[in-house]
Amino acid sequence: MALQVLGITLSMIGFAGTIIICALPMWKVTAFIGTNIVVAQVFWEGLWMTCVHERTGQMQCKLYDALLDLDPSLQAARGLVVTTMALACLAFLIFLVGANCTNCLDNPRAKARIVVVSGITFMLSGLTTVIPVSWTAHFIIRDFYNPIVHEALKREMGAALYVGWVTAGFLFIGGAVLCTSWPPERVNNSPRYTMAKAGTHSSYAIKNYV
Repeated sequence: MALQVLGITLSMIGFAGTIIICALPMWKVTAFIGTNIVVAQVFWEGLWMTCVHERTGQMQCKLYDALLDLDPSLQAARGLVVTTMALACLAFLIFLVGANCTNCLDNPRAKARIVVVSGITFMLSGLTTVIPVSWTAHFIIRDFYNPIVHEALKREMGAALYVGWVTAGFLFIGGAVLCTSWPPERVNNSPRYTMAKAGTHSSYAIKNYV
C-alpha cells in the first residue's frame, strides 16, 4: 500500500509538470551573446505561443498563426506532449481500478496486475516527455554553435526544458515503483492438492520409519 501511494504521488507530480511545460512559453529564450548583450526585449518561444518581455516589465504574447507554418520539430513536440498528458490520464484511471484503496475488483492478483499496467503506462508517458524536450535542446545547441546562424536568431534553453527533464524523471520513477506491485504467489489450497500433499508426506514418513 505504501509503495502504491509513493508511486502514484511521484507520477502525479510528473503529470502536473507535463501540464506546466505544455503551457509555459519558455522552451526557447533569447541568447545574450556578442552585440546582443543589452537588448530592450526578450523573446520567449513555447509550444503554442511566442512572448515578448520588455524592459519596462510589460509582456505581450501571441499564438502561432498557422499550424502548417510551424517548424516540424515544434509540431512533433506538440504532439508528443499532448500524448504524454493523455497517457498519464489513462494510467491514473487504470491505477484507480487496481489500487488497494478502491473496491473495483476483489481479486488481489488481478488488482496487482492492473497496477503494474498503470506503472508501465506512466513510464511510457515519461518517454514521450523526454523525447521532445531533448530533441528541442539538441536543435537549440546546434544552432547556438552554428556560425551561419545570425546572433540575433540564436536561442538558449528555457526553463520549460529543465522542468521537462525533471518531469520525465518523476514519471519514470513513479511508474517503476508501481511496477513493483507484482501479484503475490498463488497458494493452491484445493482439497485434492491438500490430500495429495498429505499422502506424499505420509508415504515419506513410513519409508523412513521402515
